[in-house]
Amino acid sequence: MQYRPLGRTGIRVSRICLGTMTFGAQNSEAEGHAQMDMAMDHGVNFLDTAEMYSFPRDPATQGRSEEIVGSWMKARGNRDKVIVATKISGPGSGLGHIRGGDLSFGRKQVREAVDLSLRRLQTDYIDLYQTHWPERPANYFGRLGYRRLDEMPFTPFEETLEIFAELIRDGKLRAVGVSNETPWGTAKMLEIADRVGGDKAARIASIQNPYNLLNRTFEVGLAEIALREDCGLLAYSPLGFGALTGKYLDGPPPPGSRIALYPDFKRHFKPKGIEATRAYVALARARGLDPAQMAIAFVNAQPFLTSNIIGATTLAQLETNLAAEILSLDDEVFEAIEAIHLDNPNPAP
Repeated sequence: MQYRPLGRTGIRVSRICLGTMTFGAQNSEAEGHAQMDMAMDHGVNFLDTAEMYSFPRDPATQGRSEEIVGSWMKARGNRDKVIVATKISGPGSGLGHIRGGDLSFGRKQVREAVDLSLRRLQTDYIDLYQTHWPERPANYFGRLGYRRLDEMPFTPFEETLEIFAELIRDGKLRAVGVSNETPWGTAKMLEIADRVGGDKAARIASIQNPYNLLNRTFEVGLAEIALREDCGLLAYSPLGFGALTGKYLDGPPPPGSRIALYPDFKRHFKPKGIEATRAYVALARARGLDPAQMAIAFVNAQPFLTSNIIGATTLAQLETNLAAEILSLDDEVFEAIEAIHLDNPNPAP
């Protein structure tokens, strides 16, 4: 397992991170513990969760992912060996069950969210604390056309970064980052922290955004920031909601799969996405590669990557995904991937 620096924090994380959003819904507590055991056995030291999880959002399972991570760390007595990342939810419809729907990134809201996550995780500190999506209207969750809405105010970045800095001084957080953020938001927050100073405004260490063969939009505006500012990508959905495994290409979705359970999540399954997926899966099979492993290895190879967040619902899936850590793609495969991408760029942003 490779380990990489988390921004300028001094923390080193495994190149593979285990995402836990299925814990508490698709996966029971025992299954979640078994997944974390397997991941640790393969050298993974990095876990990602969120106050909103389990996914999809549901008042009955909100917070369960954090609770399962916490019960596992307590049972194994390994808190000092694990880098735990979690997230504060941004505003949105249908989220009134999370802290009463008071979901801005202001001082009061951040402190409350951190304390609740600490309680569920059964720990005194969080290694990486992230905003889950921007508080302001912006381009994320598949939206590409930006439209400015001045009538929708948001918490000034200065206030959010200041409370993050206070919580770092308090020992409740070690580092902070963003998720589903734009180039403007990322650059602005970095500029504030560098200008004001880390003791007054915490410097973000990472950007957790989607990145996979069907969605390489990170390369357009954020890759240069990630490299020049030591604020690397935590890539989520490297398999495009499971599309890039190839299991959804022919016939009905397998019983118990995400698309079988949540058919409304069609972001990766529109005609152009299916067309590109079919080409990538065919390439993998022609080269004697597992399609999922090829997709993960492609993400692993990017120079702006800090860690690649994989997820699974079975131990067999997880073992396959973990094995991609030792896979290196040759130049011919990269050239073939690039040719497919040029013919059908970013069909599932």
